[in-house]
Amino acid sequence: MTQFLQMQGRARAYWLLVVATGLFWTVVSLRNCPIREADALWLVVYVVAAMCSSGLKIQLPGIFGTLSINYVVVIFALLRSSVSVGLIVALISTLSQCIMHANSRPQWFQVLFSVWGIPLPVLASAFVLRSPYLLHTDDHSHWIALLAASLVYMGVNTITVAGIIGLTTRKSLIEVWVSSYLWTYPQYLVGGAIAGIVDVLMQSWGWPAVLMGLAPLYLLYRSYGLYLGRIEQQQNHIKEMAGLHLRTIETLALAIDAKDDTTAAHLRRVQIYASEIGRELGLKETDIQALEAAALLHDVGKLAVPEYIISKPGKLTPDEFEKMKVHPVVGAEILERVHFPYPVVPIVRSHHEKFDGTGYPDGLAGEQIPIGARILSAVDCLDALASNRQYRPAMPLADAMEIVSAESGTSFDPKVIEVLRRRFRDLELKAREETAGTVKLSSNVKVSRGASPATGFAETSITMTEAAPAEKFSLAISGARREFQLLLEVTNDLGSSLSLEETLALLAVRLGKIVEHDAIAIYLVRDGKLVPSYVKGESYRLFSSLAIPLGQGLSGWVAENDLPIVNGNPAVEPGYLKDPTRVTALRSAISVPLRARETVVGVLTLYHMAPEAFSADHRRILLAVAPKAGIAIANSLRFEGARNAADTDELTGLPNARSLFAHMKMKVSDHARSGGSFATIVIDLDGFKLANDLYGHMAGNRVLQAMAEVLTRNCRAGDMVARLGGDEFVLVLEKGPAETREVLARIEALTERMPELSGCAASISLSAGISRYPEDGLDAEALLEKADERMYEVKGRKKGYVSAPAPRFSMAASHSCVEVGVVEATAA
Repeated sequence: MTQFLQMQGRARAYWLLVVATGLFWTVVSLRNCPIREADALWLVVYVVAAMCSSGLKIQLPGIFGTLSINYVVVIFALLRSSVSVGLIVALISTLSQCIMHANSRPQWFQVLFSVWGIPLPVLASAFVLRSPYLLHTDDHSHWIALLAASLVYMGVNTITVAGIIGLTTRKSLIEVWVSSYLWTYPQYLVGGAIAGIVDVLMQSWGWPAVLMGLAPLYLLYRSYGLYLGRIEQQQNHIKEMAGLHLRTIETLALAIDAKDDTTAAHLRRVQIYASEIGRELGLKETDIQALEAAALLHDVGKLAVPEYIISKPGKLTPDEFEKMKVHPVVGAEILERVHFPYPVVPIVRSHHEKFDGTGYPDGLAGEQIPIGARILSAVDCLDALASNRQYRPAMPLADAMEIVSAESGTSFDPKVIEVLRRRFRDLELKAREETAGTVKLSSNVKVSRGASPATGFAETSITMTEAAPAEKFSLAISGARREFQLLLEVTNDLGSSLSLEETLALLAVRLGKIVEHDAIAIYLVRDGKLVPSYVKGESYRLFSSLAIPLGQGLSGWVAENDLPIVNGNPAVEPGYLKDPTRVTALRSAISVPLRARETVVGVLTLYHMAPEAFSADHRRILLAVAPKAGIAIANSLRFEGARNAADTDELTGLPNARSLFAHMKMKVSDHARSGGSFATIVIDLDGFKLANDLYGHMAGNRVLQAMAEVLTRNCRAGDMVARLGGDEFVLVLEKGPAETREVLARIEALTERMPELSGCAASISLSAGISRYPEDGLDAEALLEKADERMYEVKGRKKGYVSAPAPRFSMAASHSCVEVGVVEATAA
């Protein structure tokens, strides 16, 4: 039922008309011409013969259809008996052919069409066979009527079938009939002649004549089978060559995709839209093939356009547009060498022409533009507007259609727009179905092999922009004293602080006095993405949440190409363009790369609520500031990294002893003022030395890393986990005694899974000692000393004696301890 409903409305209406007409005339014929008793036995004979001969069918090359010999029996039945007998024979044999002798199981609506479509040719041939205009007293009139009836049978039957094929494939009925059925008329003439010969012989010899007629009937079947088999072989060869041709076209399309990966599904979508509209407008099949090839290849000329222009997320400059305009000409020149058998080249050359003559490259207008190019330009524009691009997010399809419709008669052919406007929704559904799972080329894969090119690396300069170095800039603005003074302050102040936060804040404050903007974002490169490190102004939360992959969006394009951009669209920054609920009032942006030596360390982007808010002077100012800013940021990042390394344990990533003492000193100071208490826990791993000895230091390192993960997951924000050294860890918890013991119980339970967590099969347990502020000490040293002492008491009791450690801190105190039993952990 679903397939039937998917048929076009005109095809369903035609199906209903044929079925209803066949059913109606069958009822009328059987009522007006009932079967006589004398014909009852012959009816059985004819039905059996027709059902047997229906298996002698030949697959017609090029279409989903067969040619059966059973029509000879039908013609013979019409000759020897009444119209009703011939009609029933035709109906039963057709049903038998559809059900018993089908190569593949047909759908219910196909069976109904075949069965109730057959009365039309049967009744038409019966009318001709009994026509008084053809039947005369001479002997030849009988043969003329018989051959004419055979041709009428063939014509009505094949035209009926060609009609439904043409409506479902959107091809002309005449085109389908001529290409698929016209050449079958000799078989029908021969079949009619065989029926006539058997009829004549039967009048003289009786039943033996029927047996004699089987031989020429089978000979007809075999000869046509061999003939059509050769035709099918030739057509298969043609299909193979056409398939090779199509794969060549698709390979060229993949070359375009490698240059501009935004076209991965775009080309296929445009092809689907364009071919359907071409059929709607009645284009010939060769023109449809040309349109399909041109849809895939219309952008092949972009191979000659610099990549940074193709992927630029903003408006093109006049010079850049001049380079872009050559791609239809270059594309046509490339495709001329292919020698297509249909007119692809004119479509590719003219797909940027406009209906009013203002397009390029030749300024053609109206009917001068090839119809394929007129279709392609409208479809290409619609799909581009409805797709995400570097310079703007996708529009809703209905909105894009309105924009394209507004250009009817100016940019686009009104006839094309009328069809597109009527069918764009169902064409979109078809395009989505057929482009699902489109495979893209591995253009972004990282190849790790290959140390250097055969000729070595070229030496690179550390200057970021040759067009606007600082010396030329200072001369260019020598008349603008205030601007020069502000720039001087920026360059002097940058680097005065090694704090990254202070450096970025200072840069933002100074730029606010030079270039007017509504928002600023300074993105730094971290792990292949641009991470916002300083954001201020309009849409603060939106831009603070972004993580922009290099090469994507406006700022990502600037970072990857190391080029500035002026008046780009803020809406293309990834992370929010796909979420319609996150919107911004910002309408323009200026962005420059921040370099330090040979590396882009970040991107400086200013946003404005007004469109086209930034000028070439703003670009010049930012390019003058960017080199100094990039170096200052790189220095701050190195300082930050060194400071983090001094405060962090390299193996586990936890704070080290230096950070621990600083944190506890701050805790003691805060609680001395506000009151309250906190717990300090010293944890030692029992059995760790044995694990190192048995399994090696790498296994021991994995144990320490797994333990650090366990401790971190069981602490909340505000607590601290540190590695004191070796296999000792310290927890500083804002918890009461009961909660502290709960935390240790969870940690003990997870320690049982240490072989699973670390991959080391050693038996690991832990001993822990707890001290509390202010009961056990009033400073960090005293609290750690007491917790350490209690930890050793637990460890000593496990071994059967009480052992007190040598003092490692400046003070000792006494009170309670907590004991954690030995946990046996073995590999599964």
